[in-house]
Amino acid sequence: MQTKSVSRVGFLGVLGNLFLMLIKFISGFFFHSQAMIADGMNSLMDIFASFMTLMGGYIASHPRDEDHQFGHGKAEFLFALFVSFSMFAGAFLILKDAITGFVNGHEVIFSVLLFIVCILTIFTKLFLFLYSKKIYNQTKSLLVYSNMIDHRNDIVITCFTFCSVIFSFYHISWLDLMVGIGIAIWILISGIHIFQDSYKILMDHALDEITANKMKEFINSYNGVLGITKFETAPAGYQYLLILSILVDGTISTFESHQIADNLEKDLLKTYSEILAVTIHVNPTGKK
Repeated sequence: MQTKSVSRVGFLGVLGNLFLMLIKFISGFFFHSQAMIADGMNSLMDIFASFMTLMGGYIASHPRDEDHQFGHGKAEFLFALFVSFSMFAGAFLILKDAITGFVNGHEVIFSVLLFIVCILTIFTKLFLFLYSKKIYNQTKSLLVYSNMIDHRNDIVITCFTFCSVIFSFYHISWLDLMVGIGIAIWILISGIHIFQDSYKILMDHALDEITANKMKEFINSYNGVLGITKFETAPAGYQYLLILSILVDGTISTFESHQIADNLEKDLLKTYSEILAVTIHVNPTGKK
């Protein structure tokens, strides 16, 4: 269900951004608006990002198999990495065109159509943002988060484009180029954040410190556990693998010590949705 929701976010994003890209490019090229063309280029990158979300959600939804015993969840972060690369490429192209406009001269032709395109973009992106936010709150998916942030950024970007259209009425064209440069920088920064989040997971970054400390408190206070000698986590798609070594009373039987470990495993999986699987090693000790 979770990965189907992720794919649905990608599908709606592809449809919405395809529509916006077409009207932005047509109006931008016809009326010489660099900001609108940059906005259209941003929508083109958004189509790729939404398609990656669609594909990532589909692959991540595949169940465990003999070759992928912890599932296919890491596909989400791999595709999120692709999204960040597309944002870098888009930012470079927009920046290049804006600088060329400064060098060669640039004049925007005012049109009411540019206003209409901006308004359509803002309302479409607002819908996509609110829907993505709803799904992200349910799934905590990085792909959905990257789409949500992208939709939010697009609303802000189009508001600046709207301002450049207003200034074009007064034949002030330099703002149009400045907005294009601002859009490029905004996309670049967003791409860097998504790249960092994806890279951490793909490089087996450990569970965040706050959640890890809460788990340690839970384990240390668990009935029969006298301490923790090993606590390691490794990402497995949306969730983490937890490897534990715990101390138990050395005077109890082997059966009792393993019963403590079994109960602890069940309660950890029940309490923390971040955990996919738990491996617990029991160490008997004479200290209480």
